[in-house]
Amino acid sequence: MDVLKRPSIPEDAVQYQLFLVHPESSDAETHERFLQQILQNTLAELAPLLVQYIWQHQPFNLRYHPEKGAVPAHLGGVTEFGDNVEDEWFIVYLLKRITCTFSDIAAAVYDNDGQFLLIEAAEHLPKWLDPDSSENRVFLYRGELHILPNRTRSGEVGWPKDSVPTVEQALEVLHSHTESCLAKQPICAALTKRLDGYPEKIQQNFHRAHCYVPAGIAVVLSRRPDLIAPAVSAFYLRDPVDLQACRTFHTFTPDTRVMTSVKFTRCLYAQLQQQSFVPDRRSGFTLPVRSHPQYRAHELGMKLAHGFEIQCSKSGQSASKKDASVSSNPLWRGFLDSLKKNGYFKGELQGSVRYKDLMTSAESFFRQSVTSTHCPAIQNPGQEILKVLEDTSYSLEDLKNQEAHLPPEDSDAWLDITPQELERLLEERGGRGVSDSTCKTAKPDEELQEKEAGYSLIAVTQGMKNFINAMSSHEGAEIPSSYLAQPFSFDPEAVTSGLDRLLGRKDDELDSDDFEDDDEKDDSDVDEDEGVQNCEQAGAEDLDNLRKYMDEMDQELQSTNIGRSFTQNNRTSNKADASKSSMADSGSELVEEEIQSLDVDLNLVSNLLESLASQAGLAGPASNLLQSLGIHIPPDADQS
Repeated sequence: MDVLKRPSIPEDAVQYQLFLVHPESSDAETHERFLQQILQNTLAELAPLLVQYIWQHQPFNLRYHPEKGAVPAHLGGVTEFGDNVEDEWFIVYLLKRITCTFSDIAAAVYDNDGQFLLIEAAEHLPKWLDPDSSENRVFLYRGELHILPNRTRSGEVGWPKDSVPTVEQALEVLHSHTESCLAKQPICAALTKRLDGYPEKIQQNFHRAHCYVPAGIAVVLSRRPDLIAPAVSAFYLRDPVDLQACRTFHTFTPDTRVMTSVKFTRCLYAQLQQQSFVPDRRSGFTLPVRSHPQYRAHELGMKLAHGFEIQCSKSGQSASKKDASVSSNPLWRGFLDSLKKNGYFKGELQGSVRYKDLMTSAESFFRQSVTSTHCPAIQNPGQEILKVLEDTSYSLEDLKNQEAHLPPEDSDAWLDITPQELERLLEERGGRGVSDSTCKTAKPDEELQEKEAGYSLIAVTQGMKNFINAMSSHEGAEIPSSYLAQPFSFDPEAVTSGLDRLLGRKDDELDSDDFEDDDEKDDSDVDEDEGVQNCEQAGAEDLDNLRKYMDEMDQELQSTNIGRSFTQNNRTSNKADASKSSMADSGSELVEEEIQSLDVDLNLVSNLLESLASQAGLAGPASNLLQSLGIHIPPDADQS
């Protein structure tokens, strides 16, 4: 498919589609009815997970989409996840679970980067699979990742990489050759590792903190915990016009503040906590000294109050039309039954305050994700907040009495990360994670010794040579896989041989070892055939001409500053000094003696170390190149 014809996806959004792999009927009405039944069963299956989740911007939503062009009828949706990328991967987990439960459904998922599932397993993909050849090839089917293989000859399973199959063609191949389309184990393992921990990870992603907020906010969040997201976003993305509404608080006055426990996602908590903000003096919000034990609760509550007040100021004066009751929707009964079956109401009596709060959250999610025909996000958070306040009565005295029974707040130590932990995370994301559990428990001194022991200048030069000698294509340079897969090994005989070639022997007169190797190869492979000898003689003449040409280049460069920027061989340098002191040679011979051979490895290492030192510990070309080669240079102990 042409890139210009592909449907555009908003930035920070994920699009997903559920297709019937092998429809039993071609009748459009029957097909739609079957998909609607699957939609009802899917919502009933996922209801306990979806209702309790707090979405950054938009919830997971599925709707029926009729056939359009080459895309058959399907269930699909788009979710904007904003700054919380965990929302995107939670949706991937949901799709994987759907395809595992309903074996006749295949799911396709992508964002503005394309097939981000393949990006997660980029190091394990076959060479032929790239963004152009992956169109309509990647599906989640029966709980596993499937990729249509590349068909190079007629009769093979798959589809040619130079053409894009239609969705129907891809689903037919997937149905007929399911086992052949199953992704390789390393690719599946990379995806499984990224989704590791779900669904328990949902609770781990929450953060509960004590906040000193106006009573109205405490009441709203007790009934609609999902409204925390638009409030934090309003504060996080505030502008001077928004803050004009916070000079004097009309909806959430500071004199009604109470201490309450608020449930955030980690992303929302970090957005709120990490921003520095000083309230307007006219607002009435004052903060205690930073040493006060409840300073953080006061600061978080002040920021939340500003976010809620901004949302209410944008609600407008016109009242919105009354929403239709969700009970009139045919999908609601199955949705509610699934919630009851999975213990969503936690044994609360029907009609109790807690039961009503849980029912309100369930109705709100159902209204946003199922009955909304346009944007699945909360259309007007300010009106939603005011509506909850209007429908709920509360006592300030009762809220103050609940302060003594608040659950403990969670530690926010996860916000702080050490340099060692950051390095470990980067290595894991780069595919070079530590595999041995003993490495995680090693003492700092032992880790430092291991790093210093693994550091070798020979490894640096050899790694660069492997990188330069590796064959690459027009698409860019690639890191030699063999070098990344195997640790650097020390061979004493190879090092000794390398030093002999590097330092040179008495009979070495050439600047390059390649010429000497060519001569030895020519001497050892002499053929008695006259034609071969003539070819060797012609090659020797060409080699002599090349040597003369390089000698002339050396003499020309000797008079410039280019030659002085390189380090010369010590042996040749000492020999040149001795010849200069004798004063017995002619002027032309003296010039020839001054042309000294270069120490290529020494110049390479010195320039790399010089570049690393100029980076001052930050990222740069030298460190990025060495890291990609798997070479770790210890920090410079000499800070001068």
